[in-house]
Amino acid sequence: MPSSPDTAADAHTRTPGERALHVLWQSVSWLLLIAAFAVLCLTILVPKIAGGRPYSVLTSSMRPDYPPGSLVVVKPKPASEITVGDVITYQIRSGQPGVVTHRVTAIEDGPDGQPRFTTRGDANGVADDDEVRPVQVRGALWYSIPYLGYVNTWFSGARRTTIIFILAGLLFAYGLWQFYAGWRDDDSEEDGSQDEADVPAAADDTPTDAFPAVPPNGVRR
Repeated sequence: MPSSPDTAADAHTRTPGERALHVLWQSVSWLLLIAAFAVLCLTILVPKIAGGRPYSVLTSSMRPDYPPGSLVVVKPKPASEITVGDVITYQIRSGQPGVVTHRVTAIEDGPDGQPRFTTRGDANGVADDDEVRPVQVRGALWYSIPYLGYVNTWFSGARRTTIIFILAGLLFAYGLWQFYAGWRDDDSEEDGSQDEADVPAAADDTPTDAFPAVPPNGVRR
């Protein structure tokens, strides 16, 4: 593929320091791209695919493991499989949006034969006032990520959907640009090497001494 002389010249005139900075910038760019994609996967794509839901920890009741700002992702879990020690997210009032994420400290059977969960925050000295019924449980803790809860709180509703598409598009475009830039530099270096090999050697214009002609019998006169 043809390339401009300026591009090939730039590739060959870089100093070792400039080449090292270029490689460092490329590495950092790719690491940031991978990190951003990983965050999107852990906070949005993975929970969506696996049927989980992300929640933000807003209080200190679950310190030190889940401080304020933590993102907790919960997955549905049958009430019969929830055990003491599990961390669950449950509705404060059935049918209402407010939720709490606390640890199960005791389980008892209710009058209807369904379990009743006693919960308590790890940093709290006493259990929660009301027992939790299975209908209130939104899920059990799957995994958590520190500090991303603030981001999750800000991403809500239509804003979340819009920003996800914008970020995904920007990340994709940036990845394509980085790939193209690296391919262009490599191609320019190859073309520069070929051009140098194809240049014919300059004729030697150094004057030489003239020698007298030698007759066919080899005897000079």
